[in-house]
Amino acid sequence: GPEIDARRGPLRLAGPIVEATIVLGAFDDVVDDQPVREVRPLVGAQAVAGVVAVIGRPVDREGAAIVVEADDVLGLDALRVRPRKPLEIPEGAQYLSRSYACAAGRRSYKLYVPSGHHAGERRPLVVMLHGGTQDADDFAAGTRMNDLAEEHGFLVAYPSQCKSANPSLCWNWFKPEDQVRGTGEPSIIAGITSEIVAERDIDPQRVFVAGLSAGGAMASVMAATYPEIYTAVGVHSGLPYRSATDVASAFTAMRGDAGLPGRQRKSRRASDHALRVRTIVFHGDVDHIVHPSNAAKIVEAQAKDGDSVERVEARASTSRTYTREITRDPTGIAVVEQWSIHGSGHAWSGGSPNGTYTDPHGPDASREMLRFFLRHEVME
Repeated sequence: GPEIDARRGPLRLAGPIVEATIVLGAFDDVVDDQPVREVRPLVGAQAVAGVVAVIGRPVDREGAAIVVEADDVLGLDALRVRPRKPLEIPEGAQYLSRSYACAAGRRSYKLYVPSGHHAGERRPLVVMLHGGTQDADDFAAGTRMNDLAEEHGFLVAYPSQCKSANPSLCWNWFKPEDQVRGTGEPSIIAGITSEIVAERDIDPQRVFVAGLSAGGAMASVMAATYPEIYTAVGVHSGLPYRSATDVASAFTAMRGDAGLPGRQRKSRRASDHALRVRTIVFHGDVDHIVHPSNAAKIVEAQAKDGDSVERVEARASTSRTYTREITRDPTGIAVVEQWSIHGSGHAWSGGSPNGTYTDPHGPDASREMLRFFLRHEVME
């Protein structure tokens, strides 16, 4: 294969590559036996001195991502390139490629319709917002949300960021124009959601939004700007609404430095009269890309007088322990859940290794989010 000279010696890449990019930097969010699993250039907090990541596309599968693995991250030994495993769509199910356009721009999205769905049946909808360097297929594979859709009969939408809007494929949660109702990316995502609700007999009382990293931060934006559309929100490894106003303050927030420059460094509690979107938060407590303190800030921003908090320490069926805090309103409804996954980094808890940024050893964030969304302690 091609040979590229890096600072620590040549890298020999296995497999035919049409295009490849070498990024000098560190992927310092190692998840057990998945040291390096990136598919596009690492930037900002994901690229600090130390490790090289490789990306590219295989000749024989148009659009499929290359995943790079390393047995010895620091030594850059045994780099292997393998194509992403294609999504398996059950017979009778649909995985549709669509696009939506409005005054703010155009975005493509994937829509998963489970095999048991029939016209006239009002079903829930979950809108899933991927993280930086990811796309719809990657996020679907990593979260296994399509499998849950088959099991429980809901639809899943996966909006995709485009490179022209953000070269790293991050949702622009940190830009003021993308933090308000009626403009920017919030209006595009809300438009995608409303289009599906109108066309697919979706129950408008069971529409939810969730995301990872930049997608988690954008999910916070969607809950704040369109609370009448989304019944509940899931934020995994994300940030609170309006925690940044530009790239510089975005990295400040990601590091966990409280507050914006020149502002009081204290999270704003929700008004007792404000419409509160039920919120579930997941975050690894050794996340070095988005500091875990952001999870607490999301929870604090949702707090109202009269709430009560329960705290539970537990172990997942796999190897991770976690702390779960449940905030209930005066009527006893669980309005906020916070899951702190001990020993996990910047990765979707309980996710599949077929997707990037996943930690298969944690509790199943997808299933727990769905349980919270549907307001059942145990899904039937």
